[in-house]
Amino acid sequence: MVGIVIVSHSSRLAEEVAALVREFGGANVPVAAAGGTDDGRLGTSLDKVITAVESVDQGAGVVLIPDLGSSVLTAKLVEEPGSVVIADVPLVEGAIAAAVTVGGGGSLPDVLSSAEEARTFRKL
Repeated sequence: MVGIVIVSHSSRLAEEVAALVREFGGANVPVAAAGGTDDGRLGTSLDKVITAVESVDQGAGVVLIPDLGSSVLTAKLVEEPGSVVIADVPLVEGAIAAAVTVGGGGSLPDVLSSAEEARTFRKL
């Protein structure tokens, strides 16, 4: 199963998005939060992202979903084309789309594509 890592500047935001993703995708979807710095401040932590990737990697790949700025730069440090990829998507919408596809047994390319479609979702 493809894993999902939510990378955010805020540990609280990352945890809440991960919890929401579990509700939409199902309890079996491997998702982890990597938010905030190691000392609890706003920012991103390479160590947290690496640990999160390792915790959800089941051999089918991992999708990183960062919020903005340095979280994207931090995600790029662990990106490995073909196995650990970054989704350039809105945080919540992209994460939910990814989780639903993972829950349906989607492959890494399917999950990434589904998440990326979230950029074009219209609300009105």
